[in-house]
Amino acid sequence: MHIPDGVLPTSVCLGGYVTAGAVTWYSLRKIGQKENPRESIPRASLLTAAFFVASWIHIPVPPTSVHLVLNGLLGAVLGYYAFPAILIGLFFQAVMFQHGGLTTLGVNATIMGVPALLAYHLFRLRSILGKDNRVGTGLFGFLAGAGGIGLAAVAVFVILVTTIPAHIDAEAERASIYALITAHIPLMVIEGVFTALLALFLQRVKPELLEDQ
Repeated sequence: MHIPDGVLPTSVCLGGYVTAGAVTWYSLRKIGQKENPRESIPRASLLTAAFFVASWIHIPVPPTSVHLVLNGLLGAVLGYYAFPAILIGLFFQAVMFQHGGLTTLGVNATIMGVPALLAYHLFRLRSILGKDNRVGTGLFGFLAGAGGIGLAAVAVFVILVTTIPAHIDAEAERASIYALITAHIPLMVIEGVFTALLALFLQRVKPELLEDQ
């Protein structure tokens, strides 16, 4: 899911930074409008750490393997805090472990962070069935978790397929990209179930954590 340095053209990397900067500004603006913006910082810090560590949990999906992303989970629990949290997590992954890259940091933040915000709005739809309804919380928790990683995978697919260098065998490159994206389908189910279970747990022990962020 992380796009490394040297894969994308400079124009796409710059566009990624512009988009990430705009979404970061919007997210911080929404956070600043809250009555107590600092209240959720400890929660955001904890989930940033979880996002940072999750990328090292690899799940074998022959012929490759995939790793947890948890962007949908961050969106559901953190709301607008999710994008800055993902951006910070990606930065430290790139600097400390060369997982992803600094030139592609904006692109990676966009393809993971924007779906997280969409997952947040999707999870809010649980109010249709009532915020105390466990079925609604579980259902929309699953959709948020699965949708976050699914939308990110689609974004990666579009970016990689449309930026294949001319000197590379395009057919072989497309085949590998298709295989990589297909491998994320089981991960959608795993992250959806995990997010649903966590949302149900929080609803039972600390329901205020699932309130609008």
